[in-house]
Amino acid sequence: MRIVFIGTGEIGVPTLSALQKSEHELVGVVTQPDKPVGRSQKITAPPIKAALAGSKMSILQPARIKNPEAIDQIRALVPDVIVVTAYGQILPRAVLDIPKIANLNLHASLLPRWRGAAPIQAAIAAGDHETGVTVIYMDEGLDTGDILLQRKIEILPTETGATLHDQLAQIAPEALLESLRVLAAGNAPRIPQDKSLANYAPKLKREAGRLNWNESAEAIERKIRAYNPWPGAFTELGGGNLKIFTASIVDLRGKPGEILRKNRELVVATSDRALSLTDVQLEGKRRMSAAEFLRGRAL
Repeated sequence: MRIVFIGTGEIGVPTLSALQKSEHELVGVVTQPDKPVGRSQKITAPPIKAALAGSKMSILQPARIKNPEAIDQIRALVPDVIVVTAYGQILPRAVLDIPKIANLNLHASLLPRWRGAAPIQAAIAAGDHETGVTVIYMDEGLDTGDILLQRKIEILPTETGATLHDQLAQIAPEALLESLRVLAAGNAPRIPQDKSLANYAPKLKREAGRLNWNESAEAIERKIRAYNPWPGAFTELGGGNLKIFTASIVDLRGKPGEILRKNRELVVATSDRALSLTDVQLEGKRRMSAAEFLRGRAL
């Protein structure tokens, strides 16, 4: 089948690579425009475009995919199927009407559990025991289309946003290729989502990482893992922000936010128990162990 791939984020790179190696014909790729990144604001290509460096693939980078010119360019590729993953824009009806067979979206959760932009972080923060990749038929809603196929994985107690992202990226290609196989055979299922089970995981902003020590130790520890690497869990300390990468629960109690130990261990009380912060970074400094941090700082 003729495939147009629409995506931006790193999570879609393995799926793009699998499509290139498959029996299908990848006729074009749509991704977001290059943009300034980091402190230097260097103009950088999105991961999907960077993965195609050196190839002769037709790459479209419209500022808005709903623009008539962009729609005409996609239509000219005459796709049988449009595949979307982590693109960052809602596809208008005019684009959804283009492919002959289907528009498929690969979503990083077991829909309808977490709809929206940050399902990976939401699953860890909520204490879910499993997640996965869902392939849906796209409609004009936000992750509301009928389910074609799902692939599940376990969420381990040590899972971070980064590690779970990478696992889901690796299982997505097989999920897509199997979906294309059943589509081509004409026996692909369509399973409506139960909207009563849906939750929304909005796009994360930096402030989402600010920790509230009035929550339980378990809830805070999950957030620290979920928000690693983005947006990063942090707390205010001595007039600056202390970023926290890893922590473990300890059976100590005190006033929420109170530092209970500060001799080689940085232990902070929560609403029930406490957290030993094991890997931290003060604003403007490098990442280090809590013991190393405490050696150079009086609290």
